[in-house]
Amino acid sequence: MLVLPGVLALEFGTATQIFSTDPHYELTVCAESGPGPVPGSGFAITVTAGLEALDDADTVIIPGYDDLDAIPSAEFLTALRATHARGARLVSICTGAFALAAAGLLDGRPATTHWRQAEQLRRRYPHVDVLPNQLYVDDGDILTSAGVTAGIDLCLHLIRTDLGAAAANTRARDLVAPPRRQGGQAQFVEQFRPEASGDELAPLREWMLDNLADPLTVDDLAEQAHMSRRTFIRRFREETGTTPMAWLTDARIDRARELLEASAVPVEQVGRLTGFGAPASLRAAFHRHLGTSPQEYRTLFRHKTEPAQT
Repeated sequence: MLVLPGVLALEFGTATQIFSTDPHYELTVCAESGPGPVPGSGFAITVTAGLEALDDADTVIIPGYDDLDAIPSAEFLTALRATHARGARLVSICTGAFALAAAGLLDGRPATTHWRQAEQLRRRYPHVDVLPNQLYVDDGDILTSAGVTAGIDLCLHLIRTDLGAAAANTRARDLVAPPRRQGGQAQFVEQFRPEASGDELAPLREWMLDNLADPLTVDDLAEQAHMSRRTFIRRFREETGTTPMAWLTDARIDRARELLEASAVPVEQVGRLTGFGAPASLRAAFHRHLGTSPQEYRTLFRHKTEPAQT
């Protein structure tokens, strides 16, 4: 376990709890500063080794840390590159991906991090194929995950890869955790539709949100904006970074999630109210964007004020 100053408590604790008590693994906690205290985010830990511990590690896990503007030292990055070059498996939990990216180890590779920091990772390291919606990404010798619970999923995935499904299931029962969630399942982000960087089409976007149930087309939206189709598509992409129909689909997903979380509206009606139409179309959109069904989403996130209807 390679920790950086400002290490996050839950991300650090997740991997420590899972691997320090498993007889199949020997866990060493190390840091660039060597044996001694390392400041965490609101706490401090005592590490037992310095970067030399990386020399014979089979797997190196980097938990998330809070100061993402602080680039790790050249010595840290060199040690990380050397560890990867000799064949060790590298794993990040949450924002630990920033350390891997700083070392250039994620260039040309798919990777993920917590959805709140995904855009920051993409901007700072444009050669990384950032997959912001995935719980974790297994790219062979480098694996990355989202936040705390996704870190648990990834650690269990490592045990499943190393020791088999039975060992992973046993460990999951000890943790009172789901035995398996696929890495491709989406992170449950706060909002799918991207924030806009311009205001010219802001009134139109508000109009779209007010008319999600209608069968809108690009031509309908261009007419509402009083623009040609070509100009409208170009301006919309300039302000949002995406196409009008992709933004509309994301907005419909956001609205459907709100209805499933906070109302007793039947799933069949949710599809009609949000413009997806038939329940099958709503289910397909949820599986494509969230990796789950509308009913499963409601079960996970429904406010417990009244019984849900189906």
